[in-house]
Amino acid sequence: MNVISMIANILAPAKDAATYATYRTVSIVFVIAMLVAAVAAIILVFMQPGNSQGIDALGGSSETFFGKNKGKSTEAVLKKWTMICLAVLAVFAIVFFILQIDAIWS
Repeated sequence: MNVISMIANILAPAKDAATYATYRTVSIVFVIAMLVAAVAAIILVFMQPGNSQGIDALGGSSETFFGKNKGKSTEAVLKKWTMICLAVLAVFAIVFFILQIDAIWS
């Protein structure tokens, strides 16, 4: 068995051209979906404010309006959407790697 056919067998788990085209299309769709979810999660993390109080923490804790209503604030919404994006990314990654199994496409 020569090297080219060995590489073709590794890269093409399907035996016929139609199944390989489907495999390649599904793989590309999942990679693009994972990329979109990852970029969205990164943007959402950068939009969130830091948790540290900085120099204000030295003088003691002061209760603010946002501290009392943290569940309704923009910070809570950003945190919720970040978790959703990361969960979607994790599910897509798991499904993508399950679809890499040769037995599914044979």
